Amino acid sequence: MSMRQSIQHRGRVERVEGDRVFVVVDRETACSGCHAKGVCGTSGTKRVIEVQTPRAAEFSVGESVVVALLHRAMGVVSVVLGYVVPLIVLVSLLIGAKALGAEDGVAAMITLAGIALYYVLLYLLRRRIERNIEFTIIKE
Repeated sequence: MSMRQSIQHRGRVERVEGDRVFVVVDRETACSGCHAKGVCGTSGTKRVIEVQTPRAAEFSVGESVVVALLHRAMGVVSVVLGYVVPLIVLVSLLIGAKALGAEDGVAAMITLAGIALYYVLLYLLRRRIERNIEFTIIKE
């Protein structure tokens, strides 16, 4: 697959630890070409991408690099896991709680607890998920 078909972001190396390179992505560059920039919840936050590579020792702090997601489908999976599934969980729990006769406050608490549980589960499965979402790093 060519690099033109991948999702790419420019950034600089923040730190190198073992076989991992941590890259701070330039927010302006990362968001300008993204089709979801209007609804993305990451604006105004520092975005660090962790790239596992056997070539980590070749990179130095402050160096300009390009981080690329190898396949666009990986980006879709990330969006589905981060936004679509939680929305489905939220709506399902809210409708289910109300259908069972829960009052608004109780239904809201059940919904929030369900979303929190989903994100805890996502966090616990992060290593398994990251095996399917591969980044590559390229020196500029």
